[in-house]
Amino acid sequence: MKIALVSGALANKPYNGGAAWTRLNYILGLRKLGFDVYFVEQIQPKVCVDEVGREVAFQDSVNLSYFNKVMAQFDLSDRSTLICGEGEQVHGSDYRRLIEIAGDSALLLNISGHLDLDRFKNCMAVKAYLDLDPGYTQFWETTGQCAGLAGHDYYFTVGENIGSEECSIPVNGIHWRPTRQPVVLEQWQVSTEGDAGLFTTVASWRGPFGPIESSGKTLGAKVRQFRKYVSLPSNLSERFEVALDIDPADERDRDLLRRNSWNIVDPRATVPDPLTFRQYVRTSGAEFSVAQQLYVETSSGWFSDRSVRYLASGKPVLVEDTGFSRNYPTGEGLLAFSSLDQAIAGVKDITRSYSRHAEVARTIAETYFDSDRVLGGLVDQMGICS
Repeated sequence: MKIALVSGALANKPYNGGAAWTRLNYILGLRKLGFDVYFVEQIQPKVCVDEVGREVAFQDSVNLSYFNKVMAQFDLSDRSTLICGEGEQVHGSDYRRLIEIAGDSALLLNISGHLDLDRFKNCMAVKAYLDLDPGYTQFWETTGQCAGLAGHDYYFTVGENIGSEECSIPVNGIHWRPTRQPVVLEQWQVSTEGDAGLFTTVASWRGPFGPIESSGKTLGAKVRQFRKYVSLPSNLSERFEVALDIDPADERDRDLLRRNSWNIVDPRATVPDPLTFRQYVRTSGAEFSVAQQLYVETSSGWFSDRSVRYLASGKPVLVEDTGFSRNYPTGEGLLAFSSLDQAIAGVKDITRSYSRHAEVARTIAETYFDSDRVLGGLVDQMGICS
């Protein structure tokens, strides 16, 4: 059995069930393909905090307790390691044993270039960089702000249109290979729970990244797009809810959302781990969401892994088009919009023919996002078999 090592940010994002699923579907998907999978994460001491956000020692941090909780939920405790700093503190596999495992690995799947310890990277047979932030990664590269890109053999991106004439994201001489957000279908069964008239999503109002300047435009976060559609609930009888990470400084925006009949819930309380996140999706009727302005304006083709989970659960998805409509069938199960009128029409169509949309949603997940297909294709491109 070949070993695959996956690295990404999970403990770095405690109480973020959606971010945990992003990493888990690669870990569990590769394991399902027959790989012996190890998960390795780095965290810096300054990121280690307690329940109220105060910096604490690594061993006392919520980051470590969250890491342990998630790994235990998916039977990964003996296949996972959290490294603090440059290896001064290690939780999980012994550091020396971990380097031995790395030397025996057929693949490093480095999500967002998270693993930057050369002792590990240099002994891997094949090193693949996985870009989950298309546009940000490439624009940062043009200004030398993305050092984590170096030293990989393959470069994959979920911005499926990068390199095409329609997409304005620079490639910087890198051969970016398109890939899709995988879902382990056995983890996401069809659910008939939930009210067909309840549209939900999980979102960050501004996200961790600052705006990008490109061709005289300032391209920013989701907030810029959401404001365009803030009046949507006022035009409809359906209910709209967002598990929204929004800073207290954005109270005016929070009030604007509430005045327009958006129900806002706290994601830290509602979807703090993978199991609560899954239940939130299962008890929703459908998803409505906008995308980050950068993804939309560049026609990146980005498609959210969160939306993939809704589809797999048999929940129709109505999301802002980033150019993904060139790559997937839309109109049933998955609907794309680029204007308020299109969004309103999409909501009405979903509630009018809910059963049909729900059935097609699962079919789209099976056809385009099944982890066996997505990750099988990814490792095939690198000439690796389990």
